[in-house]
Amino acid sequence: MNYVIIGAGPAAVAAAEKLRVLDSDGHITMIGAQAQQPYSRMAIPYFLTGKVEESGTYIRRSADHYQNQRIDVIHGEVTAIDTAGHKVIVGDGSTVNYDKLLIATGAEPIIPPVSGMDDSRVQQCWHLEDAERIIELAKPGARAVQVGAGFIGCIILESWVLRDVDLTVVEMGPRMVPRMLGEKAGGLLKTWCENKGVTVHTGTTVESIESSENELNVVLDNGNAYPADVVIVSTGVKPNVEFLQDIDINIEQGIEVDEFMQTSVADIYAAGDCAQGLDFSTGETAVHAVQPTATEHGRVAATNMATSNSLPYKGSLNMNILDTLGLVTSSFGVWEGVDGGDSAEIYNPDNYQFINLQFKDDVLVGANTVGYHEHLGVLRGLIESRVPLGVWKERLKDNPVGLMDAYIGVTQEATGSG
Repeated sequence: MNYVIIGAGPAAVAAAEKLRVLDSDGHITMIGAQAQQPYSRMAIPYFLTGKVEESGTYIRRSADHYQNQRIDVIHGEVTAIDTAGHKVIVGDGSTVNYDKLLIATGAEPIIPPVSGMDDSRVQQCWHLEDAERIIELAKPGARAVQVGAGFIGCIILESWVLRDVDLTVVEMGPRMVPRMLGEKAGGLLKTWCENKGVTVHTGTTVESIESSENELNVVLDNGNAYPADVVIVSTGVKPNVEFLQDIDINIEQGIEVDEFMQTSVADIYAAGDCAQGLDFSTGETAVHAVQPTATEHGRVAATNMATSNSLPYKGSLNMNILDTLGLVTSSFGVWEGVDGGDSAEIYNPDNYQFINLQFKDDVLVGANTVGYHEHLGVLRGLIESRVPLGVWKERLKDNPVGLMDAYIGVTQEATGSG
């Protein structure tokens, strides 16, 4: 069997390794657009602050890992897929034949339509090459403006602070990480960052970036303007699927896949940030652009590629855990609540603590937290198990932080122990 994987991120690597376990004789080719060996973007902030070398960002540290696994790695960009001929076309004109194909091309940054974005001092923070350029520009004492305070923005934000950069953050949404945190939680995160010396504007957009020889000038729609030595753009991502425009494959937000991670085209699967897969909580499909989902997607897709669709996917839990300058925030499941649902909440702004639990009947379906990180695994377990809480629902409503007691209690009741 000839397996080809387009992409070289976490979903692709997980799939390649799973395929090798399941098919010891299969030929596996992974095609990555980057010059480096496969790396994790989640490690780039550590590279920026000097905590790891470039090699520390690699998904597998051993230089000969893929050779030992008999996984061929091609560095090149796939420009098209010939579905009738079962082959992919690489940018240099070469072709690679496949029996089963996995698209794991991840996401690409969204560039806001703002004048001045083409200045060389305006940088994405998406590839290792971007990070290397930022290191040159963001010297200690440099003035930096970061455009965007979503999930990725709040990860890399810490890098600038640790580099002793004078940082201003501009977020167009009503709060920081608006797709992950509600009003109270997002407000606590903003206050926390401001108390760490970061200037934060929410509900604000960049109107233009003016360039001169010595500096940039970032003009905001609230009347403020900030001189800067470097501007970092982190305004979200979108599935990297433009190269598929010439083939008849179902794409909505991302590449639509069924319960086996198979696309609408025979013998082609998709996984990771480019795939629109099953959402565990809602039963609908969604793009969950986080590494745990990508890795899980890759393993499930590989299993079905090698075993003729034997493993239905249960769906990925919408889950985000973020550490920003030492403050841990999280969201799980349907954290905004469901129609007719019930909730419980603790809000302690003086201590930067917040927890909100969302229930459907007596099942925990979602949560939003700030400053509570001890039992996030328990929180995830309660949501994913869909276990009826019984009397523990009212106990959690009285004391939302009693998650471990609730977990032990419902587990003992379910097993008949205790």
